[in-house]
Amino acid sequence: MEKRLTRYLEMINEALAEIKYPQNPDSLYAPIRYELSLGGKRIRPVLTLMACELFGGDLQQALKPAMGIEIFHNFTLLHDDVMDKADMRRGKPTVHKVWDENHAILSGDAMQILATQYVAQVAPRLLPQVLETFLKTAIEICEGQQLDMEFETRNDVTADEYLNMIRLKTAVLLGCALKTGAIIAGAPVAQAASLYRFGENLGMAFQLQDDYLDVYGDPAVFGKNIGGDILNDKKTYLLIEALQQAQGDDLALLNRYVGNSGVAPEEKIEAITGVYNRTGTDKLCIEKMDTYYQAALACMDEILVPEDRKLPLLALACELMKRDH
Repeated sequence: MEKRLTRYLEMINEALAEIKYPQNPDSLYAPIRYELSLGGKRIRPVLTLMACELFGGDLQQALKPAMGIEIFHNFTLLHDDVMDKADMRRGKPTVHKVWDENHAILSGDAMQILATQYVAQVAPRLLPQVLETFLKTAIEICEGQQLDMEFETRNDVTADEYLNMIRLKTAVLLGCALKTGAIIAGAPVAQAASLYRFGENLGMAFQLQDDYLDVYGDPAVFGKNIGGDILNDKKTYLLIEALQQAQGDDLALLNRYVGNSGVAPEEKIEAITGVYNRTGTDKLCIEKMDTYYQAALACMDEILVPEDRKLPLLALACELMKRDH
């Protein structure tokens, strides 16, 4: 598994590094090169290649669409950083900090177009299906981002609303990446749809795990300090469920600390984490995470290929869900 994953990553990183950008205006393309140079796990393009191989397809035929999906993912991060006024991305200054917001916005727009150009580099007979999948996903991600922004000013967000938001903002792109690889490999429509649902459910579990680890993870393993969502009053599954479950003193405590930036960070994190523990919200999050993970595995059972072909995808899914180990 590790050797195969390394091969996928080498293919993707080499292809991204070899992109020939126009020379003028360099100020449009330099931020794109910079954003893509920041690295990352490249999970989405890896999934595209794995899906193609799952159905016996040619990896070279899936490489450019996989690149397009990765470029699109990085475009969303670039624009998210502008909207969130984030200073750092993967340990380096964000594009709008190295240049400015106008450069970041326009270069992000160019990235989106570039991504579509790469995704569209498939056999003509596959183009309608591949583009339909990609464009549907692209607009859904915008919808998810809009909902996420609206939730910042709402105190009545329900768990179902939150789950739909993370489905749109995060999970659908994993589904799209897998379905694209399956289409390119010539998978039957129903099989490609099952693989999409595998990715979507895995994406839901992955994001819920991210919520959980932001509170309970080991900073050395998780890659960032814990408690960031609490300090930023993010409407995570944990907070939403805690507001529903808490009563009496715990509810009063949440009302006192949520939205209050005038207290010491350590105090706020400790107080709200304590409510999560006492109300069992931490366990609810783990249970919901596992529900989606099991749903993903059930979707993989629907894929009618030899079991040994599924092992790389199942191993990657397992690895993604054990980031705290």
